[in-house]
Amino acid sequence: MTARILIVDDIPTNVRLLEARLTAEYFDVVTASSGQEALDICESSDVDMVLLDVMMPVMDGFEVCRRLKANTRTHHVPVLMITALDQPSDRVKGLEVGADDFLTKPVDDMQLMARVKSLVRLKSLTDELRSRAMTGQQIAIEDAFRAMDKINADNGSILIVDTDARHAERIKAYLTPGHQADVLTQPADAVFQVTGANYELALICMSLTDFDPLRVCSQIRTLEHTRNLPIILIADEADRPKVVRALDLGVNDFIMRPVERNELAARVRTQIRRQRYATELRHSVHQTMAMAVIDDMTGLYNRRYFERHLSVMLNKAQTQGRDMALMILDVDHFKAVNDTYGHDTGDVVLKEFATRLKRNIRGVDLACRFGGEEFVVLMPDTDFRQAEAIAERVRLSIAERGFEAGAGRMLPVTVSVGVTLNESLTDTPETLIKRADVALYRAKREGRNRVVFDAA
Repeated sequence: MTARILIVDDIPTNVRLLEARLTAEYFDVVTASSGQEALDICESSDVDMVLLDVMMPVMDGFEVCRRLKANTRTHHVPVLMITALDQPSDRVKGLEVGADDFLTKPVDDMQLMARVKSLVRLKSLTDELRSRAMTGQQIAIEDAFRAMDKINADNGSILIVDTDARHAERIKAYLTPGHQADVLTQPADAVFQVTGANYELALICMSLTDFDPLRVCSQIRTLEHTRNLPIILIADEADRPKVVRALDLGVNDFIMRPVERNELAARVRTQIRRQRYATELRHSVHQTMAMAVIDDMTGLYNRRYFERHLSVMLNKAQTQGRDMALMILDVDHFKAVNDTYGHDTGDVVLKEFATRLKRNIRGVDLACRFGGEEFVVLMPDTDFRQAEAIAERVRLSIAERGFEAGAGRMLPVTVSVGVTLNESLTDTPETLIKRADVALYRAKREGRNRVVFDAA
């Protein structure tokens, strides 16, 4: 995933070092040597993340961060603060002015890249939600901004997973009475614990006895209502390689032992506030979206919405040089289902199809009903390899298990998929749809129940 990262530091050597590290990972880097220059860049152009030095003349990093987070145009941009100071109070101050994370000089390459990749993923998801709100109705985003002023991080609901009961109780004591915390000492029961509960954060210890902590994270992520639950890992120095992998898998944050009470409290507040904001944003999108853009049967967006949103996202991808993929899906032999079992059964199949489709794409992907038994999925920041994996996962989810047709009957259903990629600045929404449609018909001609790329 590519991203545009702003490095802010008044020392040129520090800037060149960070720029070299990030450029080597194919990030687009811009630089600023003062706080005011950084604010001007963020105000006038799109930035996906800010690496911000604290100790700068005239305006320090804390003040720059405070102003970025107070500006409705830039408050959603992740800020990673970097300083030579190594006091817990400085980390806490950075988090309290709105910084999303904090690193200490000399910057460890592993921590830098892990934090950057994690925050870039967060920004990508936030951007997609904002784009959907703007596509549907501008008031949705305005409502979300107003709601943001009212959001706090008090009285959060937290799950602590740790096989060491004494350590877990100590962590719980750090968090109460400001939050409600439950302790789970049997990691195998994590899925049962979160099912039906309304946790806003999970704290998972890396040193679980006889259980892989990343398995706990994975299990939590498989449940629909906890897929976006923030997770903070409590790690030892020896856990660093696993922490990097965990962040790549979507874990939100980590804190190293020995756990400092104020830093833990600040990180917990940051994650809970972010979770409540995302929840409010999703609520605003759903509440203010005109019903004219929702397909009544499946609950997915309809073709009218898709075509408008595709235009917005293609323009963004072309302007910023980002990947984007589009797939069109058609339920195989659907007319036979209607003719044999009736339209009521056909409707049941379409509803279940939409459910499986949503379950097997990512949070940033947009699924729509294109018409009849045709569906489309728009996938931002997606290259050939990722698009192929997502399309195959969807195809298998349809084919591997039959669809209920009433009276105990199970219908075998398959889907054909055509996929295309944003390839050049000359692409238009129409040419993308046409290429994906041509690939879809190739999949039909070649035997159905398969994925075909337009360039294959």
